[in-house]
Amino acid sequence: MDQLRRSDPDEFWIDSAEDESDPRRISPYRFFTAEHWAEFRAGTPLTLSEEEVRRLRSLGDPVSLDEVARIYLSLSRLLSSHVEAIQALFHQRSHFLNVDSAKTPFIIGIAGSVAVGKSTTARILKELLARWPSSPKVDLVTTDGFLLPNAVLEERGLMERKGFPESFDVAEVLRFLSAIKAGEESVTAPVYSHLRYDVIPGETIRIDRPDILIFEGINVLQTRDLPEDGKVVPFVSDFFDFSIYIDANERDTERWYVDRFMSLRETAFTNPESFFHRYSQITEEEALERAQYLWNRINLVNLRQNILPTRPRADLILRKGADHLVEQVALRKL
Repeated sequence: MDQLRRSDPDEFWIDSAEDESDPRRISPYRFFTAEHWAEFRAGTPLTLSEEEVRRLRSLGDPVSLDEVARIYLSLSRLLSSHVEAIQALFHQRSHFLNVDSAKTPFIIGIAGSVAVGKSTTARILKELLARWPSSPKVDLVTTDGFLLPNAVLEERGLMERKGFPESFDVAEVLRFLSAIKAGEESVTAPVYSHLRYDVIPGETIRIDRPDILIFEGINVLQTRDLPEDGKVVPFVSDFFDFSIYIDANERDTERWYVDRFMSLRETAFTNPESFFHRYSQITEEEALERAQYLWNRINLVNLRQNILPTRPRADLILRKGADHLVEQVALRKL
């Protein structure tokens, strides 16, 4: 098994291997360049405008209409085939069990590091999927709302581990997804304020039996220790019908994070109500030093310990290049 260990996570992305002993030859994934992947779009229509894409993308993410056509239309077509297959299986199982129950939502999980572009991907997919000819109802929920309140994190000494698995109310996440998968009406999810950097007390959104739910967050593919007694221990990803991991070189992700922090320092952080308002009032050099500290002390540690190890659990991996655009795609074999 030693030959399967990799010291460099980027080795996962080397396209092909001539050596029969190379572990990449037994990978559960098929790898595609962005150009090859774009061919799978077939006749999928482009239903977004350039202006809509600009509205959907996050700060610092240069995704354009060309990127949507190159990457996301093929992904939309793939997801359409998966939704149809799951629906057909659902009807077959209902017939087998002789039950007449409403279909349950198709849940898509999206994971990846901070600043890698998860939110942009989730929003673009939501719009594309909702514009299929069947006009499905598509909802998007992020895991931010399931973070423990800052007061609780401070009490437990976890403020510098915000975003780590232990900073989330996992039981509440599981209850939410279980209710969604059960087809329950009007399921509530907590709301998070990025301005206040905290969960908003008493504020919720209601999700009412969507056809498709996109569930986005850094650690949604996270596992945990299995019990010795064999009791059921559900993972968040157990409720997913399809999962996506947004990937990038560590140094590129660091640069995107720092650049975004410095941009926010001149925009959102200038709001006196912002949790990070103090960073708009220090020198540029001090702000840069703080951004680097936050990356090295919190986000890089979380990436290496908790996020990146979940990459092999995804059904599809989008690998971004230094320009923040997808350059390779890995699709799990059936």
